[in-house]
Amino acid sequence: MRRGIAATALVASIALAATACGGDDSGSDKADGPVTITWWDTTNATNEAPTYQALVKEFEAANKDIKVKYVNVPFDQAQNKFDTAAAASGAPDVLRSEVGWTPAFAKKGYFLPLDGTEALADEAKFQPSLIEQAKYDGKTYGVPLVTDTLALVYNKELFEKAGITEAPKTWADLKTAAATIKTKTGVDGYWGSTQAYYAQNFLYGEGTDTVDAAAKKITVNSAAAKKGYETWLGLFDGKGLHKADTTADAYAHIQDAFVNGKVAAIVQGPWEITNFYKGTAFTDKANLGIATVPAGSTGKAGAPTGGHNLSVYAGSDSAHQKAALKFLNFMTSAKSQETIALKNSTLPTRDDAYTAQVKADPGIAGYQSVLSAAQPRPALPEYSSLWGPLDTELPQIAAGKESLDKGLSNAETAIAKLVPDFSK
Repeated sequence: MRRGIAATALVASIALAATACGGDDSGSDKADGPVTITWWDTTNATNEAPTYQALVKEFEAANKDIKVKYVNVPFDQAQNKFDTAAAASGAPDVLRSEVGWTPAFAKKGYFLPLDGTEALADEAKFQPSLIEQAKYDGKTYGVPLVTDTLALVYNKELFEKAGITEAPKTWADLKTAAATIKTKTGVDGYWGSTQAYYAQNFLYGEGTDTVDAAAKKITVNSAAAKKGYETWLGLFDGKGLHKADTTADAYAHIQDAFVNGKVAAIVQGPWEITNFYKGTAFTDKANLGIATVPAGSTGKAGAPTGGHNLSVYAGSDSAHQKAALKFLNFMTSAKSQETIALKNSTLPTRDDAYTAQVKADPGIAGYQSVLSAAQPRPALPEYSSLWGPLDTELPQIAAGKESLDKGLSNAETAIAKLVPDFSK
């Protein structure tokens, strides 16, 4: 359930044809038999997929005229695989599409508009910002299945030992808290990430973004963005602030340190809830603190909205599309989302799925409380790809190998190639 910045692997088209349904496999249904639709699920094959596989069986039991061919596709391969398959008219009928992929595939004509269909029969039940995030050019191309955002997660016991009674409200407060925690406990107070997705918090805190989609302007090198990145950079140097980890395993290092009580706070998403509880620091789930990310100099706090939609391949025939729409309605229902939340500790996208049982999990309840500060992504097909240049430059900046000005200038130049009609 990682961020959908840029898929990294291409798989041979022969392998794709074997798992696709929208093209060659569609014709294999018997005229008097059930329609078979193929679903590419991109969840973790070990921890999350079994929940979805069980729901598929439940759906098939209630809909004898539909069979679902379940295919688990590694998340980091799925975007390129689907792109290749759709271009060859052999894509699956349903894709679990990361929110950043949805407008990109809609622009290419690969997704079916869902407005007025059975898939969106409960549209009013979903969080409006998530429906907006599934739109492109005024039409809706995905039904929100799970959502996520980033929060400041912290070790309550370490904070209490340091005499800190509440989560820091600003990045300056966090710096002060980190130094106090180090003095009182000997443990670092905060460990930040050099990944661009995590650095978005600092841009939102200054009221800006990588680009201004409405004005068609690149803003990554603006004065406001520089101020945000200066704050981000300053959190790698100081008492109780862990130095930047620019290795390939940085994500795992930060996560491991937090769950085992070696650092008091990090910024992280709800996809790690189950892993938090596996650490020695959170055998008591109540020790996990979850708060809105600290605010920037504007006084605003904001974090990116992530998650996944279910989308239907536009190249499938009408029978397969009809079956796929019914499947989407079932999988995104309040009952199914409640099941997914309870089994996988993910955040539902509709309020009626946050039942008392779901909110009994302190991790889910905590992340639900910070969703109001989440910023929906603009309906810009290229938006997720804009983090690629920053993922190259930010580690260089954090490691002291290039200046902030140089790194942001490089990123601006690279981003200009991705959105050539945007001004600087």
